[in-house]
Amino acid sequence: MERIILTSKQKALKINLDSNVYGTFAEIGAGQEVVRHFFRAGGASGTIAKAMSAYDKDFSDAIYGKEKDNRYVTESRLKKMLVHEYKLMEERLDRENFPDRKFFSFANTVATINFTKKFKGHGWLGMKFQLNPEKEPNEVIVHVRLRENEARLQQETIGEVGVNLVYACFHLADNPKELLKSLYDNLDPDRLEIDMINLSGPDFEDVDNRLLSLQLVKNGMTDAVIFGPDGRNLLPAALLYKKNILALRGSFRPVTKVNIDMIKNGYRQFINEKRVDKDNLQVLFEITLNNLSMDGEIDEQDFIDRADILCSLGQTVLISNHQQYYKLVEYFSTFTKARMGLILGVTNLVEIFNERYYRDLNGGILEAFGVLFSRDLKIFVYPSQPDAEDSVQTSSSLKVHPRIKPLYDYFIYNGRIVDMDNYDPSILQIFSREVLRMIKDGEEGWEEMLPTYVDNIIKDNQLFGYEPHKEKAN
Repeated sequence: MERIILTSKQKALKINLDSNVYGTFAEIGAGQEVVRHFFRAGGASGTIAKAMSAYDKDFSDAIYGKEKDNRYVTESRLKKMLVHEYKLMEERLDRENFPDRKFFSFANTVATINFTKKFKGHGWLGMKFQLNPEKEPNEVIVHVRLRENEARLQQETIGEVGVNLVYACFHLADNPKELLKSLYDNLDPDRLEIDMINLSGPDFEDVDNRLLSLQLVKNGMTDAVIFGPDGRNLLPAALLYKKNILALRGSFRPVTKVNIDMIKNGYRQFINEKRVDKDNLQVLFEITLNNLSMDGEIDEQDFIDRADILCSLGQTVLISNHQQYYKLVEYFSTFTKARMGLILGVTNLVEIFNERYYRDLNGGILEAFGVLFSRDLKIFVYPSQPDAEDSVQTSSSLKVHPRIKPLYDYFIYNGRIVDMDNYDPSILQIFSREVLRMIKDGEEGWEEMLPTYVDNIIKDNQLFGYEPHKEKAN
């Protein structure tokens, strides 16, 4: 049954009329826009224990402690606010007097658009809350990027998304996907972008935050999300800010020895570049949304299978809606001006120089390449040899359409496209799709095509359709 969407006033009133919900609101940077809805809805005295806004930095530091980086619109600041305010609820309200109360603390820290409109505005919102007074609290953390061009409008947006968050935590916690969607209730999608969410706590033990990341991209709430080796969702802006970035795109279905050889040798060449600081470098394994939906609908289990293996190898994973490479580079360049690197197979390089991918651009392929190579970008090309009898194909032997050849030669000559100078020729005939087929069909020998221990992970967790009895039968 389709969910009925209530107005912000209706949501706030419904929370206020719940005699078992009681908590605090702490808001920094964009006014007390969220709690304002609850005060105006009526019945707030039964819900709000305290509302505050510590605008002055010294006051804020005195309450929540100092931030090492002297930044206040951060996840760290938000978490300190939530912990501090929730702890006060527990200390000041005797459980014997309030045995049925479900405590909560809502907090946000927001920076709206500046006067020159160069800084667009963003913020962190969070809830620490109980669904059962006898349980430990849950936590929901959200990061938003604000899109309106007036501070007043951005403040209103924060007010509405905050009400949505408070309401969703108490009424949609049993359906995390719906909880996520509901954050846009009564809001035009163009007003804000949600690029990170994390759920934790006793009522979210079965929630995989990586799947929520996938939903952010799938639902068009953001164009790209990142999660780390521990499976926790990361804020792209914080992770990539002023970093050298090295990215490898692939299906990783499953990750093979070729993928590892590509990243190993690409990394070695990249860190030897003059404008690369290996101590300020972020390596990303990127999967496009289009790649995840190769068979039509997105198979969430298939996505988790790939993610589990990459995370077990200690990799950071980027899921993006940037099917074309120039869009991926443009995305990276919003966070950094440092040198970037892309690792491509020869077949992917062919696609980059195929004009049909740029028909939707007024400037065609030249417009796309203006984005690609106006940035500080280097492309490292991994060779191809589909059959052992074939000659090894590199960027030098690649056949490009005569009309594009001068452009291609220009980038080769200027060293923006270079071949891998070291690779393992014995693994060039390994392809993920063939490994996947062998796993599903129960054929022997696929284990040797994968990095050490990856075969054990697949077998132990029965990933990618692996069934032990099939191998035995064969």
